[in-house]
Amino acid sequence: MRIQVSRSGGFAGITRRQEVDTEGRADAAEWASLAEEVLGSAAEAPPSGVPDGFRYAITVDDRTVYCADPDLTGAQRTLVSRVLKEGA
Repeated sequence: MRIQVSRSGGFAGITRRQEVDTEGRADAAEWASLAEEVLGSAAEAPPSGVPDGFRYAITVDDRTVYCADPDLTGAQRTLVSRVLKEGA
């Protein structure tokens, strides 16, 4: 499974992208479970968010969903944080 996160907005307006490929990872099942939860809880269209807040596009394989601060669910926040931290 390939998970990609694109974060845009914020005070500086800088876009950051990272990607994680879970194939062959020992924790692949954990990533898959988290990704499925996020796909079920995020919007199909970009939300408006708040001024200077971050907006996220999360792509899991070939499906993209969107979310924005401050309305992230716990799963969305966890997935975004992990991909931005561990991704390449």
